[in-house]
Amino acid sequence: MMKPTSIDDFYKKLSNRMPEGISREIGHFNVFETEKLFDKVTGNRIMPYNRRAFYKVSLIKGKNRAEYADKVIEIQENALLFATPRIPYHYVPQDGNQKGMFCIFTADFLSSNKSGISLDELPIFRPGEFPIFELSAEQVAELEYIFRKMFRELATDYIYKYDLLRNLVMELIHYGQKLQPMSALRTTQNAADRISSLFIELLERQFPIESTQQRLSLRTAKDYADRLAVHVNHLNKVLKEGTGQTTTEIISKRIIQEAKILLKQTDWNVSEISWALGYDDLAHFSNFFKKHTSLTPLGFRS
Repeated sequence: MMKPTSIDDFYKKLSNRMPEGISREIGHFNVFETEKLFDKVTGNRIMPYNRRAFYKVSLIKGKNRAEYADKVIEIQENALLFATPRIPYHYVPQDGNQKGMFCIFTADFLSSNKSGISLDELPIFRPGEFPIFELSAEQVAELEYIFRKMFRELATDYIYKYDLLRNLVMELIHYGQKLQPMSALRTTQNAADRISSLFIELLERQFPIESTQQRLSLRTAKDYADRLAVHVNHLNKVLKEGTGQTTTEIISKRIIQEAKILLKQTDWNVSEISWALGYDDLAHFSNFFKKHTSLTPLGFRS
């Protein structure tokens, strides 16, 4: 498994430089053409910036396999992908004919304007969503036009160009949100919905696990109830009515999801993964994992 590089190393590998003026802005933004990220000598894709530090909107043109959290989607031709640093993702090119464009940005890039946008409150980046959309030829043309405008604007010396680029990023976000089912766009309207939403947000804040020194701070239903200032029975009732699952079931499912990701995408040993997920006893973690997957951690990894 290749280690992700820093954004500075990424630019050096591309023989490129940071966008002029970006250091004077709050946050970071840039836009790239996918085909230029392949090494001309080896044919391998240059490993980009640390994915767990940036948001990304990507127009994918080519056969790919997208692994979003613990789900897998086969992309046959064209797709639009939204990625958040809160939820791990990975996509593997399935052929050498890879084209498309993508932009990366930090949360500060959008929140630095007067609107004070919170990216994680937008439906497209909400935990539990699956923001990869297949595209028609007409939709591809519309999205290419937006990305081309980004390239042109980034190359200008217009003093307010980053304001324009923020608007173009938001245009991409709204484009994607319009592709989502209406159920994903609904707003919370009552106390139960708000509690459920806050619980999911708090749960997702515990992830991703990025190093063997990081450890889950909240593991039990009571931990979350105490943090949300509600009784554990009330939290369980709200979640059971809204999702059909108990608080413990939801927490366990998310821990299993992260365990699968760490077993497949890192070279950490099982003891390190067990500790990072809050288990002091390796046997306890192994039994928990086998109960939910019918496999031991090592069996799943192999």
